[in-house]
Amino acid sequence: MNFYDLSVEAADGNRVLMSNFKGKVVLVVNTATGCGFTPHYKALQEMYEKYHEKGLEIVDVPCNQFRGQAPGTDEEIHQFCTLKYNTGFPQMRKADVNGENEIELFRYLKKEKGFEGFKAGIKALGMAAILKLTDRDYKKNPDIKWNFTKFVIDRDGKVVARFEPTVDMKKVEECVAALI
Repeated sequence: MNFYDLSVEAADGNRVLMSNFKGKVVLVVNTATGCGFTPHYKALQEMYEKYHEKGLEIVDVPCNQFRGQAPGTDEEIHQFCTLKYNTGFPQMRKADVNGENEIELFRYLKKEKGFEGFKAGIKALGMAAILKLTDRDYKKNPDIKWNFTKFVIDRDGKVVARFEPTVDMKKVEECVAALI
């Protein structure tokens, strides 16, 4: 199995085939509307506007698994994102990214790029403290740790990077720009 064999359900119920993105750089991100990292939507939209015509696609998968920070229906989430952040990239149906109901896309991404740490900084320390309360072994498993974890897939369908939400969005953009 490879990235192009996968699909995800769009908010409208249609299947979005990753094979539609062959030859493009893809950024897959699990999102939430009520999270401290929700302002990442602004940077994601700016990146989309800057690089979409050059081959960037963003696959936005809302997820309510982290302290219920993506409440509401798919339509309510979409309205929030378009009104507050003017998002133009497509949103998928809200889904689980960990556990027995995780969607296949995230199972694959986690297998390809496991958790490599939160890096440095106050946000990284905060995330580590939160996770120690809920998963003492969080460093040893590939699970998604929080909302706004990002995976970058190159034009050949290879998962080349995983960025935890604590990583500055400028680093994410540098990675994407290098592949465009």
